[in-house]
Amino acid sequence: MKHKNQTAEKDYNQEFFETKSVTDFALKAYGKPPANYPAKKRADEYAPFPFAKDYGDRREAFFRHCLANPAGTGIKGYYYELVRLYKNKGPVHEGALRSALDYIDARYDCADFVMLGIMRLLYQFPGTRRIGAALMGRAERTILEFKYWPDEPGIDSMCTWTENHQIMFSANEYLAGQRFPDRVFENSGMTGIEKMQKARTRIMKWLELRYATGFSEWLSHVYYDEDITALVNLADFCADTLIAHRARIVLDLMVLDMALGSFKGVFGSTHGRSYAKEKRNALSESTTDTEKLLFGTGIFSGADNMSAVTLALSERYRLPRVICEIAGHLPAGGMENRQRMGIKLRESKRWGLDPKRPDDAMILLSLEAYTHPRTINAVMDLFDRYRWWRNNFFRMFASKKSLLKAMRATRLLPLLATIMEKDITRNTREEVNTYTFKTPDYMLSCAQDYRKGYGGDQQHIWQATLSPTAVCFTTHPGHHENTSGGYWVGSGTLPRAVQHRNVLIACYRASRMPGLYMTNRLFFTHAWFPRREFDEVREEGGWVFGRKGDGFIALFSRNGYAWQETGEDAGNEMIAPGRKNIWICEMGRRADDGPFDEFVKRIGAARLSFRGSRVAYDSPSLGEMRFGWSGPLRVNGAITGVHGYARFENPYARVPFPPGEIRLALGKHSLVLDFERGRREASGYV
Repeated sequence: MKHKNQTAEKDYNQEFFETKSVTDFALKAYGKPPANYPAKKRADEYAPFPFAKDYGDRREAFFRHCLANPAGTGIKGYYYELVRLYKNKGPVHEGALRSALDYIDARYDCADFVMLGIMRLLYQFPGTRRIGAALMGRAERTILEFKYWPDEPGIDSMCTWTENHQIMFSANEYLAGQRFPDRVFENSGMTGIEKMQKARTRIMKWLELRYATGFSEWLSHVYYDEDITALVNLADFCADTLIAHRARIVLDLMVLDMALGSFKGVFGSTHGRSYAKEKRNALSESTTDTEKLLFGTGIFSGADNMSAVTLALSERYRLPRVICEIAGHLPAGGMENRQRMGIKLRESKRWGLDPKRPDDAMILLSLEAYTHPRTINAVMDLFDRYRWWRNNFFRMFASKKSLLKAMRATRLLPLLATIMEKDITRNTREEVNTYTFKTPDYMLSCAQDYRKGYGGDQQHIWQATLSPTAVCFTTHPGHHENTSGGYWVGSGTLPRAVQHRNVLIACYRASRMPGLYMTNRLFFTHAWFPRREFDEVREEGGWVFGRKGDGFIALFSRNGYAWQETGEDAGNEMIAPGRKNIWICEMGRRADDGPFDEFVKRIGAARLSFRGSRVAYDSPSLGEMRFGWSGPLRVNGAITGVHGYARFENPYARVPFPPGEIRLALGKHSLVLDFERGRREASGYV
């Protein structure tokens, strides 16, 4: 419903740049801090094992860390001021809060991240005397004037459509409406009650799909931070008990994802979305603060985190103890976890989605299916509906607007998208089957046979983890810059990679076809293998071996390799020539393989043969493995499935896809979840 005082269209577009990480976004100068405010950052220590058994002790340690540190310059840095309010200790830097409001008012991209903290400020500390009345009044005005969805007036370059942004904008809109139910929101002309009704539909569908199918931004050590923060706000402040309860259920599953995909505080699994910095150094992951708070392992880095503050301040969400126990469970025989996440676009109707309906098209756009043959017409309709031709994220489309409109009018657009699909759908994240194997000394994780030969964006296909910085992975770089599809972010062309227990094989065949989105310019593959982060590195018979503590890794490139010896990647990067290559990774540990010398000797002597795009490898630990660009994975002659996984399959749960009831158990601890029946029963909470 629109009202007479609705504002005229206004252009909020700002200077635009390609981001290399969420930390690229920063608040403006805070001004002079108050007296006795922390002057400089005090670094925390990484904890590979739980530093405190009791959650209350971990929470207080986190609070002490926040109180001892100034607000960071990133867009999440001001969240520490909320801790100062909660603990009623130390001066609050009003300049940090004022800068956050400036950021929201300017409608910079990621303003929804910042708004989540302002919403918590008004809900959790409404009568605080530690912040001036003028600043609290300004916060109310910011909430009443913000643009909460792309159908509202105003031209801007905020991203509203990805999976994490959809729940943040929707949670903010619902809670804003609930806070001011009878007020008219200036930008939309809607009342608070109307905004609640509008946002509720989106929230309920988002929660339903996350329970049933998981995340298209699967296991993201960047964007789970945003999702968690939005859901905790709903769990804490939403008066609609159904929304609040379902938010807690989905929160449980998100933290379970982290527990299953983490190794000693490192969320080192395959990721649907990741960035170069976070992949190469887990101490800068957006989720590491949260892991240390919830599980006791990780580091309070303060680099790019808001969910730890939100969880620590939460009064209505507590983590089921069984999930905390799972996070620390590292059985000597290894833990295998198989998961299926996301949906297939061809199965949209199965999930009640029709791209011809604008609201459903927006949901499908959370898969970033901008130019997929099944969605491209619907997305172009959204461009018209939401004036996205002027959104800088879509500037490459705007430059071809006339051509796109002509092709849409002649119904040729889906045909063009089909012809160019492998290039122009590189952002799209459809259904994925993930596999993770971890032991007390290492973890290996892979997105099984995921979109081979397609262009890549921010997908992180596989990773071996032995410590926060002793990590290894391979990619085909699309270009030299560290932006999407670039040198270490995502892929120019995705591999066909599979894993069985402690062995992984990744086959590459980089495309030479000219592209509309991005044309590959680099015809080599490379590995991140930071020599200085290992206790020992050896090179024998074409293999590179590394040892970190009692964990071992062996890496082989069919095409050979050369070390990068100059620049920032010197000593960290192995470069293998050729657009076609096969990489093999095998992990080991002293308890299973004996001393490092024996591990090196056995793998160096193992039979390894290549024929065209196929490899046969006699793994000393698993036996004969055969795999290639086509055909199944065979282990000792038997086909090993890498598709059609369950929602969860691991020692703690066996849950079909999609799930009905989800049951988890480890020792005496258990949890039962049922989304439709509203069931959330745990044997205990942290």
